[in-house]
Amino acid sequence: MTDYKKFSNILKNGTKEDKIKMLESLTNCEDLEILNIIISKLDDSEIEVRGEAFSSLVLNENKISETLISNLKSESKNIRGYSALVLANRQNPESIPSIIPLTKDESSMVRTCALGALGYLKAQQASEAIQKCFADSNLEVKKSALKAAIDIGEKLPTEVIKELKKESDPELDKLLILAKKKS
Repeated sequence: MTDYKKFSNILKNGTKEDKIKMLESLTNCEDLEILNIIISKLDDSEIEVRGEAFSSLVLNENKISETLISNLKSESKNIRGYSALVLANRQNPESIPSIIPLTKDESSMVRTCALGALGYLKAQQASEAIQKCFADSNLEVKKSALKAAIDIGEKLPTEVIKELKKESDPELDKLLILAKKKS
């Protein structure tokens, strides 16, 4: 059995423990087919497997950004969202233009991840996209937008602060206090 078939078989059909062990061994993988299988594990039913796939991709020192960026268009919301976070954790500023559109994704989880990634990357060019998310219908997205705005050093308009205070959410209130301190 070739390496690809072996890896593929374990990552697709193995036990949770086998998948985790295999992912731990693949932190230096540059084979595109295997890399795409690792990325597909960001959508595994087991959270531990998803976490190990995430770690494997973050720790991979090879040039895999292009593959991760192409997965920002995946049909899977988990793959879209977690790929954005992997790119941020890998400090890939060249991925910012590809992450910005995810702030309008149909999935609130993906929007939240994209905002987290943009904040982590200090993506000042995403300021407008981040600000638009203050009006999002999802509270977690609003929190992520506020955190991202703080991370990129954005000054918040008074009307935005007033609107966000209406949410009366303790976590959001703490972020608003932090935003005021940074202004």
